[in-house]
Amino acid sequence: MPSEFAIAADPLLGLIQIDMSGFFLEADIRAFEEARNEAHSQLRCGPNEHLTLVDIRSMQIQSQEAVAAFKRILDNPAYKSKRIAIVVSHTLASMQIQRAAVDRDVMYFSEDLLVARKWLLNGHI
Repeated sequence: MPSEFAIAADPLLGLIQIDMSGFFLEADIRAFEEARNEAHSQLRCGPNEHLTLVDIRSMQIQSQEAVAAFKRILDNPAYKSKRIAIVVSHTLASMQIQRAAVDRDVMYFSEDLLVARKWLLNGHI
């Protein structure tokens, strides 16, 4: 399954919402990073004060190179989120994102986007 992603900024909430699915190749990851950077330019909050909601329930298991590339993207201090909520299914892909997002303020949610959003915006469930 080819990769697909959508990234939207909500400047009023200081929120970036990311939906990802499929299998990401190097060119897909570059396009994702460019779209992420563009979305961040729409935010009005201070640096690293934004929140990020990620839905990867339809993401396939990625290559080790893709996992490393996503880790590099997550590790960029200019785009580091205050808090991240990631909605996952119970697959190897969820273990891969946990490796990529190590050392971040991340909470993982199983299948429930609304609960993840509530935690993210309120800081608790």
